[in-house]
This record gives sequence, structure tokens and C-alpha cells, in this order.
Amino acid sequence: MRSRRRTQVGIVGAGPAGLALANALTRQGVDCVVLERASRVRVEGRQRAGLVEDRTVRWLRSQGLADRLLVEATRHDWCDFRCLGHTVRVDYGAYSGGRQHYVYPQQSLVRDLVATLEKAGSPPFFSHTVRAVTNITGRRARLECEEGMEIECDYVVGCDGFRGISRAALPATGHRVHNRRYPYDWLTVLAEVDRPAEGVRYAVHRAGFAGMMPRGPRLSRFYLQCPPGEPVTAWPARRIVAELRTRLADGDPAGVPAIGALPEVRMLRMHSSVLTPLRHGRLLLAGDAAHVLTPSGAKGMNLAIADAAAAADALVARLRDGDEGPLAGYSAARLADVRRVLGFSEWLLALLHLPADPAADPAKELAERLATVRRLATPGARARAFAHRYVGSGVREGCDDGPD
Repeated sequence: MRSRRRTQVGIVGAGPAGLALANALTRQGVDCVVLERASRVRVEGRQRAGLVEDRTVRWLRSQGLADRLLVEATRHDWCDFRCLGHTVRVDYGAYSGGRQHYVYPQQSLVRDLVATLEKAGSPPFFSHTVRAVTNITGRRARLECEEGMEIECDYVVGCDGFRGISRAALPATGHRVHNRRYPYDWLTVLAEVDRPAEGVRYAVHRAGFAGMMPRGPRLSRFYLQCPPGEPVTAWPARRIVAELRTRLADGDPAGVPAIGALPEVRMLRMHSSVLTPLRHGRLLLAGDAAHVLTPSGAKGMNLAIADAAAAADALVARLRDGDEGPLAGYSAARLADVRRVLGFSEWLLALLHLPADPAADPAKELAERLATVRRLATPGARARAFAHRYVGSGVREGCDDGPD
């Protein structure tokens, strides 16, 4: 039997963007419903992002959503680059006015956001699959669920990812997708370690990029550059550990913890995608439904929450105050931010990877990257620009696409 209900904002997807948006709307008295096809156990167990930017923490705190994060997160304000046997520490906290990253796993933040919605009496509907988003140019949009629920909404916000039903609801014309495929892939590994990673380490190596990201006292996230299209089966555990030590240590074994079991190994097909525009009638898109970035610079979750913050402001202005302006400007404002962040992410990718051109001289390329990293570690305009972009301060320093 089909049930019908009415809400002001229907939110498809209970990832960080959807949950942050729901909390912000609920706090402002705007009625909303979150629908998520996966189970609560699965949603709260996904281990993805872990570095929370300065501006993200400030916004979460302003919404009363950062209490546990501020107590339990580890704070970081430097990162290391390893290249040609040298370790260069970039003290980005000093160059950004004391701003820091907070190491707080995405699953912990998701649990906090779900718990706050429950406390407010608006828990998400888990295991509810939206099979269609319809009437987005009509008087009211509709969400049709496989479980027999139909919801009329003043507005729908799609936070259900790159392959979600929200993108499928777009009209055949009137939008563009800007895709880019990079000439390498990354193996992403969640590994048990004998001691916490002290901080982020990037290795620029002749054999390819490697990265180490803190995740907790006994876990770290690692990345390894691989040839494009290579299957994950080509990387057994022994090869992964050996290659990580070769690239990350590079003559400095003390800088890398001992690696044990590998509870998660996945292959990331490195690409980016940006949809334009981000509003179509009564449908707004946010997070991975709007844009997909590589993990370079740890920007994805932070950009998604920035989308949620902007969407919340725009919808509150429209639904509570009758002001259409912020909603009309949502797409343009968010795309400007997306392009700035994507520009920085691609600049960092270029720094961390040697050119695919076989005519390139690896020794020369490595020397140039070491010189660039040393400039980032030296007080001045380049160091400030990198620091503000990397930590996500929201302060504009230097040019749009990178520190150089």
C-alpha cells in the first residue's frame, strides 16, 4: 500500500552532505526528510575521508555539530614531502595563521550527524530506495520510493553520489558534464600500523607517488600510484607493503610505521567530474552528485559539506523568509568554489606525479619537484597560498589554481 507525505525539502542520500544539510535545515525549523537506500549499519561503517578542513570544522561548530569532533579529533598543521632522499616539512599551520586539519574519520562524523537528527526527532529513513525524482519543474517535486512511500517536496536536494537517482532525474538537455581522466590510478589501502602516523607524508618517487594519511592510533590510509586500468588483483599484500616502504621511506625507514594487516584494498580510477549547472528547477545537487574529485588534498568530503552549508542557507532564505536570491545564486556560487578547489587538487596531482611522457627526464622532474616543495616550506607568498588552500581556510591567497 502506497503512503504519501509532504515535506519542504526531500534529501536523497545520507552521506556527509545529506546529513549535514538535514541538520542545518532542522535547526532552522525547515521540515525535511532524508532517504537512504543503504542500511544504517552500512552508512555508519563506511571508511572514507578522514581529514576535516578548517572551514568545515568552523561551520560544524556553528551548527552545534562538532562537540565530539573537537574532543576526540587529532589536530595536524604540517605535512611532509619525501623526494630524492630528502624530507621537507611544510608547516602550513604557521603560514595560514594557525589553522589546522582535524583527523576525524568520516564514519564518526556520520554517526554524530545521525544521532543529532534522531535527537531532534527527524531520523533518516535508511533502507529506503528512491526509484524516481519527478516533477522537478512543476509546482512540487516528488520522490517515489520502492518501499511504497511517495513524498511531495517544495525542493529536492540530491546528495546520492555520482551514479545516484538524482542525476538520472536531470532533463536530457540543459546541463553539461565536464569529465577528466588522469593518466594513472591509485591503490587505496587501509592498513593496520604499529604506531600512529605522525602526519601526512607525500612521496614523490621515480617508481610513482605514494601517500600516508593518519586515521587513528592503529590505522593509516595509504595510496600508491599504479598504471591506469591495472586490476587490484595485481597487488597482493606483500607487493603493496614492499612498494609502500620503498616509496615512502626512500632511505628513511624510521619515518614510516610498520604495516600489518590490510583490511581494505581498493583501486581508484582517477578522474574528476563536474556537472553544470547544479540547480534544475526544484532539484539541487550537492556532494558527489554534483562533482567528483580525486583524493588529492583530501577535498571531497569538505567540499560536499560546503555545498550542504550553502544549500541550507539558500533553502532557509527561500522557505522561511521568501528570499529567492540565494537559491537563484546557488549553482554559480558553488561552481566557483568547486573550480577553485579542483584547480588546487589538480595542481597538487601534478606536483606528486612525474609526467607520463616517456621523453621526460625523471631526474630533472624530481629535482624540480623538490625545489617546488622547498619553496612551499619557505616563508613567503607561495607558502601562504599553499597553506590556505591546503588547510581549507576559505581565505583567498595568490592565484586560483595553485601556489606557484
